[in-house]
Amino acid sequence: MDQSVNVTATSSSRGVVIQVREKKSCLRAAIPYMPFPLAVFCLFLNTFIPGLGTFVSAFMVLCGARTDLPNRHMCCVFLLNVAAALIQILTAVVMVGWIMSIFWGMDMVILASYKEQGIPHQV
Repeated sequence: MDQSVNVTATSSSRGVVIQVREKKSCLRAAIPYMPFPLAVFCLFLNTFIPGLGTFVSAFMVLCGARTDLPNRHMCCVFLLNVAAALIQILTAVVMVGWIMSIFWGMDMVILASYKEQGIPHQV
């Protein structure tokens, strides 16, 4: 996982304001923002059949779901999600894919909760 955190701080008369931004990898940024029930369903699928929920979420991109990759073409983002699903399926034999699949499903639920609550989550 390619994650780095940028922290900026500004001081005011009342205190310090800290802003944290997470830099996502290309695969992570391709996770679509879905309705909450569908994200929970994909998490359920990923928990019991690694990669299946990620594969289902790939089709949500074709249905117009927003991602954190606005500059990429829809088909490219779809293929990134399919690639993530294949990685999860192929590495599930050694447990890595299964664990990755569960974390991927948890990210889907987190993004869906941001969407449901109207919290802007732009990286």
